[in-house]
Amino acid sequence: MSLLLLSENLLWVALIGSTIILMSITVERYLKVVHSSWSKKILRKWMAYSAVAFAWISSFVYNMTVVFSTSAVIDGVCYGYVIWSSRAAKVAHGVWNFASFFVVVLFVLVFCYGRILVVVRRQARVMAGHSDAGPESSTAQVSGQWHQIQTNVVKTMILVGALYVITWTPNSVFYLIVNISPDLTLIENGYYVVIFVAFLYTCTNPFIYAAKFDPVKRVLLALILCKKSQQVGPGVETVTART
Repeated sequence: MSLLLLSENLLWVALIGSTIILMSITVERYLKVVHSSWSKKILRKWMAYSAVAFAWISSFVYNMTVVFSTSAVIDGVCYGYVIWSSRAAKVAHGVWNFASFFVVVLFVLVFCYGRILVVVRRQARVMAGHSDAGPESSTAQVSGQWHQIQTNVVKTMILVGALYVITWTPNSVFYLIVNISPDLTLIENGYYVVIFVAFLYTCTNPFIYAAKFDPVKRVLLALILCKKSQQVGPGVETVTART
């Protein structure tokens, strides 16, 4: 139990699981925007549930395997991620970790949101053409509203993805260097600096959704302003708001 807690393994289970979920959401947004007709036929709710289950199960299995095979408690002190079977295994794991949880994530974010921006701009030009046809077109108004909602979601996810890249780049590069260099360990002061920067992503993420994502804003406003109905007479009801 001490090995499980002192090695920070549970923390990394959550962080890597959230990274996999970020990629899953990005791919889902890509399919729904770029391949909308195809995604309506293929995507189902069980696929979303399966993606969430895969993210957390795979993260748990990966981290547990690494921590229990490379860590030990010696004289009451926990040494995590330092006891490797060979130097080659440590370097190979560092390169694989960097490629899987940074390079692949970066590629998915850039590719998917790059394609999404192209499609959204094309749709914006089409909507502008409909609006020029006349304000009486209710179809154009509905399409414009839907386009605005979709654009807001895309902008939010792009901001989340960009923040991930900025805050996690130092940590990913540092972990790669630690596994490649024989002189560095995770006990270095630089480790705590890059971890602090990475945690800024986790702390800032909820505020991005609260500021940019309308469904989250509505829920938060509903929590802040609790509406209370008061009966003042037969058939007369007033609604007041209390903070």
